Amino acid sequence: MKKRICVIGMGRFGMGAARELYQAGHDVLVLDIDDDKIQSMQGVTTYAVRTDATSEEALRQLGVNDYDVAILALGDDNVESSILIAMVLRSMEVPYIVARAANQLHGEALHRIGVGKVVYPEEESAQRLAHVDFNAGILDYMELLSNVGISKVRPMADMVRRTLQDAGLTGESGDDSLTVVALRRGRRLILNPSREETIMPGDVLLVAGPSEQVAKVFTQNQINNQLATI
Repeated sequence: MKKRICVIGMGRFGMGAARELYQAGHDVLVLDIDDDKIQSMQGVTTYAVRTDATSEEALRQLGVNDYDVAILALGDDNVESSILIAMVLRSMEVPYIVARAANQLHGEALHRIGVGKVVYPEEESAQRLAHVDFNAGILDYMELLSNVGISKVRPMADMVRRTLQDAGLTGESGDDSLTVVALRRGRRLILNPSREETIMPGDVLLVAGPSEQVAKVFTQNQINNQLATI
């Protein structure tokens, strides 16, 4: 569903989020006090406006109070402004606020203000680096609990044209079991696929389970397959 989203702060995180959301079809307004940054976002978002987002009057004039989501993406050197803007957005009753935090203390302050979701880009990037870049079979990773998450993977060659149950991906083998929670096939997304769903060439799997087990199944097997061809 298309949403109206305001992104405040055009650092690397804010620019990336704004572009992705716009390309996904959302109505995106970006705000920053730096004119050069705003100019760089012209044409790649719906609206790009230079303004001081700490001013409630300025935000109301732009209609930010009517937006569905506000993403507060200020950098590490703007913690005070981040907290102030979060308070302003809350007072304007923006339905959902996502805020980038520089550290745990900053994140705690944002939570207490009432921000809906606090993100730590550096920590999340570090997790993806550890789980993705050093595991050739894993495309992406999102941690849910310590050492447990959802991994985006391509099926191993010996899994293709087998059912999820035959491939051992239905969560039926104890604490170390892996479960496919979604399967992408071209433009089609299959949520909670049946255990009888057959894995086809080109499929991408979202697998929930212990990260060590995912690495063992989808990386070690790939290494073994590569060695077998040498």
